[in-house]
Amino acid sequence: MERQSLEPLTVSQLTQQVRELVESNFDQVACLGEISNLVRARSGHIYFTLKDENAQISAVMWKARAQRLKFELQDGLEVVLVGPIQIYPPRGSYQLSVEQAFPQGLGPLELAFRQLQEKLSAEGLFDPARKRPLPRVPKKIALVTSATSAAVRDMLQVLTSRWPLTHLVVVPVPVQGPTAAPKIAEGLRQAARIPDVDLIITGRGGGSLEDLWPFNEEIVARAIAASPIPIISAVGHEIDVSISDLVADRRALTPTEAAQIAVPDIAEVKTELFDIHSRLQGSLRFLSQQARSHLDAIANRRVFQHPVELLNKPRRLLDEQEQRLTRTIQSQCERSQEQLRTFAAQLEALSPLKVLARGYSLTTDAETGALIRSANKCKPGQTLRTRLNKGELISSVIEITSEEK
Repeated sequence: MERQSLEPLTVSQLTQQVRELVESNFDQVACLGEISNLVRARSGHIYFTLKDENAQISAVMWKARAQRLKFELQDGLEVVLVGPIQIYPPRGSYQLSVEQAFPQGLGPLELAFRQLQEKLSAEGLFDPARKRPLPRVPKKIALVTSATSAAVRDMLQVLTSRWPLTHLVVVPVPVQGPTAAPKIAEGLRQAARIPDVDLIITGRGGGSLEDLWPFNEEIVARAIAASPIPIISAVGHEIDVSISDLVADRRALTPTEAAQIAVPDIAEVKTELFDIHSRLQGSLRFLSQQARSHLDAIANRRVFQHPVELLNKPRRLLDEQEQRLTRTIQSQCERSQEQLRTFAAQLEALSPLKVLARGYSLTTDAETGALIRSANKCKPGQTLRTRLNKGELISSVIEITSEEK
């Protein structure tokens, strides 16, 4: 077999020819398949495989395209991808460069809403337990919304008519468009830093899902959750439910309803105060009548009609006590007198005067008063005092006669 005379190509030349051929014929394709092996690079690019039962193709979504994607690409998601087929020369492989992505069976915004709802719900941001009560009478309210919208005019009108005592501050932010979400989040943070603000209202009037989408962005939801001030979310009409509504401390069906929720109606408060005043007057009147009746009943008691009778019983008790005390004292005195007489008789029986009355005498030294019991205790010339039954004798010792036994 003879060798054909073909001019050989380098690998790069051959790859370049294939690249021109493929990319010129597949400059824009739409391909349906299931995402698998998805990898998010630190650069922001997304690499994955699109497959069906019989084949697969590599795909890439560059960072600029990925940032504009409303929903999140993930493994197992069936999508339609739109973009050109490109050859990657270093590997000699081809890939789909994704410019647009559409979830199969759902709109991209609806899918993005569901994905974020599931994510934030798993984190507990929708938990009723974390939602704070609104102040009953807010001192200052910040409105984070468009400064030129009909919604802000409606809220201002309702707020000032219902409760004109509340101070109002408008924090102007765009409420639709690709740059609205970060500005709304920053507006919420600014509102929380305003002195004396104790309630924040954010939202906008009705519109399409695309118009309302900034209030479904994660950055806004997290700003609401992080706010130190309670927030009312009022996005769209009654049938519209946003992620902001689910995270906020209170959801209002419309901006007008948000204003009605935020402050009490001064007319209703006046009516309520008048009713309270009337009930208090009636209660005080009833209590006064009861007190008067009670005082009249007390005044008609016998004790107040004849107060002197109160003294009769104490007087009688005092007389009885006096009588018992007198009897006790008399009895005690009689016993004391009897004891005294007994003691006097005993003392009298022992008195030396009784002995003297029987003819005895009592001799003492005239100078010292010492009792002379023996003649041996005396000496001649000593002066003695002798006590008789009647009178005394003063004598001097002349001679001492001692009897020895």
